[in-house]
Amino acid sequence: MSSETPFRLGPAFPERAARGTADKLRAWQAEAVDHYWSRPSASTGTPDGTGPRDYLVAATPGAGKTTFALRLASELIAKGVIERITVVTPTDHLKRQWADAAHRVGLTLDPGFRNAHGRPTRHSRHFHGLAVTYAQVALRPVLHRNITEGHRTLVILDEVHHGGDALSWGDGIREAFETATRRVSLTGTPFRSDTAPIPFVEYHPGPDGVRTSKPDYSYGYGRALADGVVRPVIFLAYAGRMRWRTRTGDEMEARLGEGDTKDVTAQAWRTALDPEGEWVPQVLRAANRRLTEVRHHVPDAAGLVIATDKATARAYASILEQQTGERAVVVLSDEKEASERIASFAAATSRWMVAVRMVSEGVDIPRLGVGVYATSASTPLFFAQAVGRFVRTRRRGETASIFVPSVPQLMQLAGELERERDHALDRAPADGLEEILLDDDSVAKANESERASADADLFDFAPIASDANFDRVLYDGSEFGFAAGVGTPEELDFIGIPGLLEPDQVRELLQQRQARQARRSRQRGAPVSQPLYRTLKEQRALLNGLVASRARRTGEPHAHIHAELRRSVGGPPVAQASVAQLQARIDLLRKQS
Repeated sequence: MSSETPFRLGPAFPERAARGTADKLRAWQAEAVDHYWSRPSASTGTPDGTGPRDYLVAATPGAGKTTFALRLASELIAKGVIERITVVTPTDHLKRQWADAAHRVGLTLDPGFRNAHGRPTRHSRHFHGLAVTYAQVALRPVLHRNITEGHRTLVILDEVHHGGDALSWGDGIREAFETATRRVSLTGTPFRSDTAPIPFVEYHPGPDGVRTSKPDYSYGYGRALADGVVRPVIFLAYAGRMRWRTRTGDEMEARLGEGDTKDVTAQAWRTALDPEGEWVPQVLRAANRRLTEVRHHVPDAAGLVIATDKATARAYASILEQQTGERAVVVLSDEKEASERIASFAAATSRWMVAVRMVSEGVDIPRLGVGVYATSASTPLFFAQAVGRFVRTRRRGETASIFVPSVPQLMQLAGELERERDHALDRAPADGLEEILLDDDSVAKANESERASADADLFDFAPIASDANFDRVLYDGSEFGFAAGVGTPEELDFIGIPGLLEPDQVRELLQQRQARQARRSRQRGAPVSQPLYRTLKEQRALLNGLVASRARRTGEPHAHIHAELRRSVGGPPVAQASVAQLQARIDLLRKQS
């Protein structure tokens, strides 16, 4: 493969190395470039050194997809295969991020191009290409088709799964770039939570007839972790008792993480995220302690809180300022200065940023080491992109710590961090997905797809109170630790693990801390927390059995007994009641028998 190039290849590309550093191409990037050139040519159908027309790379967030694509672009220009580059990104901020990265390797991209500019001017032709958003392309696909056809053009589709975000986006991208000389599609999460097709991605039928996307080159989290390219991620799960009032006036109580209905779990989850309760302040205080520990080893390490909406983001920032004495940076996606705030924070040494969506995908802040997942979004796509903000490594031994609500959806996603997903087209929309989407623009969809009872319509409720307790740690598919109070030695044991550890050292230390926690519990004579031993179905069956027994003794109708129990201990009908509420009714019946 030719290494000639008319452009200055900056310090990212002087040679290829087994493990990537600031001045060397990572092994997977070199392998992917070589694989590209080994594929059959678009013109001859044989590997003639000009590369395929379409190439899809699925690489875990933080692995360095931008570096790979820019190297390939440089080589395509050097070989005379292409003359111009168009990079398409999800956001304006990422346009500038791509332009900055291109500048470092001797390529010039114009991130300031607007559709109103029309065809590139003589001045703009001093650039090697443009950086635009998917929305820009969708608005004027004919313009971008003309730009593409004006030269032999490479189109780089960053986070290409966004091409299915809206029908107009997918159609616009196809129309604009179907005549491109070369297309390279990049994604950190090669799947969607729906069945919208991703443009320029091949789908192959499996044994079950479901068409599934297949990347040309994959580099998953597990391999990247073994190579030292990304950080190991430690999830610290926090549970707690939640109380809220429903629209009908019923007061409900549940614990995060128990086997409740989806509706009860969703309402308990949103109660936990209410900034007026105690759960958020207690978890933020724990996360700040963790950040302090990490900064002993990584002095500029930073934390990020991902919030559901603007109001809670500002409230969380206020809580952090009260706790730390330092103002947190707040980033909202619709504010003009959002990109500047992100860039400033990335280059600073301040402790905390609070964001809504803006930092969920593609944004590069390598010093982020501690996160708080304080949002009610639980799609695999959103979760994977959020976690991806914390895995970018700068030196070997760095770890990432993410504090999460102890709810089944997130526990499952955290346990499947290494799972590599492809995008399936022909499944039913809800197949294999156990999601609750409670972002402010997704409530309607959540109610349609995730409703477990009519009583939960619009999740209309009023939080009353919440508190937090340490629940467990998830790491590398395993769980460590038992329930412990906030601020106890048991919790601090896990919060206080060193900030620089190899993956094997993380597991060994977590095992040691769990053993020490168990010893302390035995010495105090306190039982070690056990998993919930009855499922929700079993709780209901037990309650119904006790009600039937009383009905046989007294002759009362079952419905009257259930209504009396609700009046006495509160809560909704049996189908919507939490484990704690069912247990209260069971206890009352046993006392009365």
